Amino acid sequence: MSLLDIHVLGSPILRQETQVVTQITPALRRLVDDMFETMEVAKGVGLAAPQVGRSERLCVVDADETRLVVINPEIVHKEGGMIRGEEGCLSMPEIYADVERHARVTVRAQDIDGAWYEVELASGLLGRCLQHEIDHLHGRMFTDRLSLLKKRAALKEWEYEKAKYPKNVRVLPVGDLPPEKDGASA
Repeated sequence: MSLLDIHVLGSPILRQETQVVTQITPALRRLVDDMFETMEVAKGVGLAAPQVGRSERLCVVDADETRLVVINPEIVHKEGGMIRGEEGCLSMPEIYADVERHARVTVRAQDIDGAWYEVELASGLLGRCLQHEIDHLHGRMFTDRLSLLKKRAALKEWEYEKAKYPKNVRVLPVGDLPPEKDGASA
């Protein structure tokens, strides 16, 4: 496994629609493993393929003690109205805002073996994370869900932060790997 670079706001791939995954290949399996490792080192709870410069309709999630590979996801049911909660994003480090999301969602997706499954009425952090990552697969950022005033404020904060990420890429230091993974080859 290896760490992947994380694309930050300003990278064109974050605004593109992803492509449906039609085959589960060894390369896709490795990508999933690398995405989980990258997400963990970056201290995130979800990571979508566009965030690591890829165009596959794929994300990984590890929230509320639920670890999922989410391929070709679709929100098939929403209920409970909208609730507000704080969100951040690995593609906009240090920027946080209260975002309205559906209280509960049912998501239909494929797992790493290509089998279809449903996460029924996901709520809390898991429900929020699934909605956030699925947005990424359609070229949307969490700031797109903010009021104009709050979006402007978040983007103004981002103006100060983005200078840390030349070429709109966040490179994770290898020193952040857990001890058992130090020195892992690519």
